[in-house]
Amino acid sequence: MNEISASIILIIVLFTLLGGGVWVGLTLAGVAWFGMDFFSSRAAGDAMAITIWGSSSSWTLTALPLFIWMGEILYRTNLSENLFRGLAPWVNRLPGRLLHTNVLGCAIFASVCGSSAATCVTVGRMNLPELRRRGYPDAQIIGSLGGPATLGLLIPPSIILIVYGVAAETSIAKLFIAGVIPGVLLALLFSGWIAGWALLHPDRVPESAGGLSFVQKLRESRQLIPVVLLILGVIASIYSGIATATESAAIGVLGAFLLSAWQKTLTWQSFRDSLLGATRLYCMIALILSGAAFMTLSMGYIGLPRELAEFVGSLNLSPGMLIIVLSLFYILLGCFLDGISTIVLTMGVVLPIIQAAGIDPLWFGIFLVITVETAQITPPVGFNLFVLQSMTRKEITYLGRVCAPYFGLMALLLVILWYFPWLATWLPSHM
Repeated sequence: MNEISASIILIIVLFTLLGGGVWVGLTLAGVAWFGMDFFSSRAAGDAMAITIWGSSSSWTLTALPLFIWMGEILYRTNLSENLFRGLAPWVNRLPGRLLHTNVLGCAIFASVCGSSAATCVTVGRMNLPELRRRGYPDAQIIGSLGGPATLGLLIPPSIILIVYGVAAETSIAKLFIAGVIPGVLLALLFSGWIAGWALLHPDRVPESAGGLSFVQKLRESRQLIPVVLLILGVIASIYSGIATATESAAIGVLGAFLLSAWQKTLTWQSFRDSLLGATRLYCMIALILSGAAFMTLSMGYIGLPRELAEFVGSLNLSPGMLIIVLSLFYILLGCFLDGISTIVLTMGVVLPIIQAAGIDPLWFGIFLVITVETAQITPPVGFNLFVLQSMTRKEITYLGRVCAPYFGLMALLLVILWYFPWLATWLPSHM
């Protein structure tokens, strides 16, 4: 049986299991087992055990539960209210008002953890209850969180940029610097969309709490000092070389505990609730990651990603058409695999293709990460959608619909980067 027939059968199995209500992580593992058992000579049982253990015991992955725990601790303090008190005076006059705090919060936290899932969880834990309490529409609250949370993949430090840098033998430091301008531009596009929606639907935006003078705004912003100090501490520990991402996450947890104790909100009950909440959420995420890792291995043995990449290379396209085809290819592949897996599986074939076409690998790395970002909010396996589902209890179809405008904005940024490549290459060239 050829690869096309195998891919069609696997897609049918995937949607059948998802439609039957099977957990996403178990669905991915089930499809992987089916594919490996029927379409490859590799024994599925021991491969599944080794892969799941390897993915779940990764040292790098330990940063994720720690950042989730940090968010749970902050959620149980009054820092979420302080965040609004500090940001609200500055965004309250903008169309869309406090919805912009989702974008700002995601941009700030993305610079700390480098994970879109951790960004979505932490900012969502703080912002979702506050925005709902103030009467903002659920669709706009969730959409303005799910889309901007993908900034965790682009704004440094980014785990996926590290993976690409290793695979493409490109300077990771330059990749980090290259992601700054596109990351800021993407955040501005997100805020611009929120403002445009608010101007078209002024009746659906809650009334402003009233204007403040500049001095009063500064006074209210004092409430941001604890959060800012915590973020600066985590960032400084990474960029100074004192700590790795995992160790900086531990610093973040310790800092969150100290802030909680300072605010007198640290009790045995809050400690227990934060730990259990982080454990439940991480177990859900870890199950999906384990299933995705096994599915990645299975598809590698079947040869689907490599066959697709080699097919693209055989078309002999112009650089512009090649970028379009690769974008569609990665978006399609990202509907079923996590971003890191797609890069690891295909980079060996794709990198020579883009180099032969005269495309700068540094620029392509940023372009690729933005493309992978779109897959985080693309059904059926959009990872951020599942994180949002765990927090909101909404259907995947609903979440995909409210996040769709942000998918379009990321596609727009890809077009802008193609016509203005210096947005990604200017800063690294001046290092």
